[in-house]
Amino acid sequence: MDVIYIRDLELRCIIGIYPDERREKQDVVINLRMEADLSAAPLSDDIKDTVDYKGIKKKIVSLVEASDFNLIETMASRILDIAFMEPRVARATVTVDKPGALRFARSVAVEMSRTRA
Repeated sequence: MDVIYIRDLELRCIIGIYPDERREKQDVVINLRMEADLSAAPLSDDIKDTVDYKGIKKKIVSLVEASDFNLIETMASRILDIAFMEPRVARATVTVDKPGALRFARSVAVEMSRTRA
């Protein structure tokens, strides 16, 4: 399998369970790893033979910026749903970091992986 990454996508959204987390947008950092067979793409040099990572990024931005999830686990799962809208994606892993969520820790993160059935 070949791999396409979207790395360090920094967005702001309402995320969290506590009242102070629900008042103002917070930073999240998203990393997405998508496995797909990309062998046709270098031969054709055509977007139809690869994963449209720009389209996926736009959908993630729309989802996250409009969200008000309580849990980063929910956000991660919905991002995986977006990745699998792309038919070539066979497996995907997403990490959602919430910087500053815990005192004395740089970040709290959730990582989830899914394989197409």
